[in-house]
Amino acid sequence: MKTSTDELLVFVTVIDSGSITAAAEKLGQTVSGVSRALTRLEKKLDTALVRRTTRRLQLTEEGEAFLRRARAILAAMEEAEESVTRGRERPSGRLRVDAASPFMLHCVAPHMAAFSQLYPEIRLELTSNERIVDLLEQKVDIAIRIGALQDSTLHARVFGSSKLSVLASPAYLAEHGEPKSIDALRGHRLIGFTAPEHLNRWPLREGRKGKAELLKIEPAMTASSGETIRQLALSGWGIACLASFMTAADVRDGRLVPILEHVLMDERQQVSAVFYQSASLAGRVQCFLDFIATRVNL
Repeated sequence: MKTSTDELLVFVTVIDSGSITAAAEKLGQTVSGVSRALTRLEKKLDTALVRRTTRRLQLTEEGEAFLRRARAILAAMEEAEESVTRGRERPSGRLRVDAASPFMLHCVAPHMAAFSQLYPEIRLELTSNERIVDLLEQKVDIAIRIGALQDSTLHARVFGSSKLSVLASPAYLAEHGEPKSIDALRGHRLIGFTAPEHLNRWPLREGRKGKAELLKIEPAMTASSGETIRQLALSGWGIACLASFMTAADVRDGRLVPILEHVLMDERQQVSAVFYQSASLAGRVQCFLDFIATRVNL
């Protein structure tokens, strides 16, 4: 007996949702119906795809291999359907996009008037979170993530990477002097992140040439948002390490000055969009990703 696409969709949705109950809610089916479909699929394949425990679901080795194939089949079907309807239907409906506040303020919000002119029937909902959000729990369609992506069942599109620089305002440097070495930097007011801790390791090469360890700093003040840190640096409070996507205009216009460039390593933060593949969302998601990709200056 051949496997049906409905069974493939149930299997992929169960894995993406993390539970049979969550998958049933997303698919608009009963919990028992989803459970039966998953069991029926395993019987057809004569193998266990998922280990069920009281706390979570875990893919078997066979399940991992089958998941990759199932995704490819469903994606191909969605692409085929989308190619047929794309020419005669304009993308419409709600699209919820989440990003950390610096990226939202500097790379998304300034372009949304132009996006709405191109796609007036897409109803955008923009949210900002400094921490990684669960797309299903928060009902987010696209999340912009800064930094390396962890292993995930989500689809991803990488926009590029943004270089980190150590910066201070002209007013701060005029009052406190410009540090010319890492030892001198330690005597200045440094602005860091409240969390995660790895953001307080700056790409400055210490010691002998070629040593590639990041410098752990001791911040005099911390903030949870990169935009708050940027504002503190602009106000002359101290020295910060920030990505170019939020500071390029400040550097160009002289509001912030890069320092310690002779010991700065080429450390970059990857910028990516993550999303679940969905036929009903495919047009909206693709329009937004293509639009932002042409406007993000990394």
